[in-house]
Amino acid sequence: MYQRIKGTKDILPAESYQWQYLEKFISGSLERNNYQEIRTPVFEVTELFTRSIGTDTDVVSKEMYTFLDKGKTSLTLKPELTAPVVRAYIQNHLEQISPITKLYYIDSSFRQERPQKGRLRQFHQFGFEIIGTEYPEADAEVIQTVYEIFSQLGIEELNVRLNSIGSRDSRKNYLNVLRSSLKPYYKDFCPTCQVRFQKNILRLFDCKSESCQNILNNFAPSILEYLSKEDQDHFEEVKSLLDLTEVPYSVDKKLVRGLDYYTRTTFEITNPLLGSQDAICGGGRYDYLIEDLGGKPTPAVGVASGMERLLMILRETDAIPEKKTNLLYFVALGNEARKLGFSFIARLRRLGVTAEMDFLRRSLKAQMREAGKKSANWVLILGGNEIQQGIIILKNMSDGSQRQVSLENAAEEVAKYIKQ
Repeated sequence: MYQRIKGTKDILPAESYQWQYLEKFISGSLERNNYQEIRTPVFEVTELFTRSIGTDTDVVSKEMYTFLDKGKTSLTLKPELTAPVVRAYIQNHLEQISPITKLYYIDSSFRQERPQKGRLRQFHQFGFEIIGTEYPEADAEVIQTVYEIFSQLGIEELNVRLNSIGSRDSRKNYLNVLRSSLKPYYKDFCPTCQVRFQKNILRLFDCKSESCQNILNNFAPSILEYLSKEDQDHFEEVKSLLDLTEVPYSVDKKLVRGLDYYTRTTFEITNPLLGSQDAICGGGRYDYLIEDLGGKPTPAVGVASGMERLLMILRETDAIPEKKTNLLYFVALGNEARKLGFSFIARLRRLGVTAEMDFLRRSLKAQMREAGKKSANWVLILGGNEIQQGIIILKNMSDGSQRQVSLENAAEEVAKYIKQ
């Protein structure tokens, strides 16, 4: 018997309603903020990700699903979703439509990492981007918007962690100071961090090792002390705008995010219900990425959030309302009744009624039992006697009441009655 691939998950009908509810809520919220949906292919050329994410990151070096197609082109299943959006922005010349482009997506990503709570090898994210402005209003809107989405979903104890990692010039100076400050403790770092020290020292802040974090806490200088005047002013204005919109936050000087394309603002929102891996979303500014991928110099800022992790919180807090159905189940007894029923439910569906009938030619008792299993609100009963009398029986399953409806124009009458 075939099994699903490790790190993937079947979303069964009982659960898919929760996904639909969340997707509809998110898309509605973002479209009210005038973001427009974009959908990109499931795979891209591998270089798109090595250029954007960085060859020294764990994502590129360890986690990507990469393969050669028949033309010997290296392709990769999307490990993250910002780079494909940027590629689409450049290729389709979206800058010609408007100087500022606001896009959102709800999509799958793929990373070959160790599956754990809330983290799969095929996972889903929603995210959104503001492309075309360097000003802090865009940073603040992205943070305020995603915070508002979580709040309106009923999620409490939202912790916004905020930092600035500066422009490339500021960061270059800081990295030299950081390397000098930490060099005496090189041998005390874990093996992974020793590699990071040599290749991309900023990644040290991603380490979960308590001993490595202790070294950083005690001996790593704060990047905030090495920002340029422009970077400092930008960060201060982001904070002041968040204050105006009453978004609570704390500054975390160690928050650098795990992808190389970030500049200036970085942020995460966490929730304690997720345990040690508590981030619901993360994002920041990436002012050089579009230029790095072949476009014109264009600043941008965005955020992405894991759908599986969001759903874990919403299930924990019972925040998703129960699915409301108004199902009508057609019980047909005999060949003539089945034929009439088949055409009858087709007419009901055209009139906007959710309708179904039995396809196993079971007894009245078995069909009524099936209607109950499906939580049908209504049952229509038609047999030989009802056909002779020119009627059909409509039963309300919640209170057991019944009424007779004339077969002539019955579909229209039943639809009107149910909707009332």
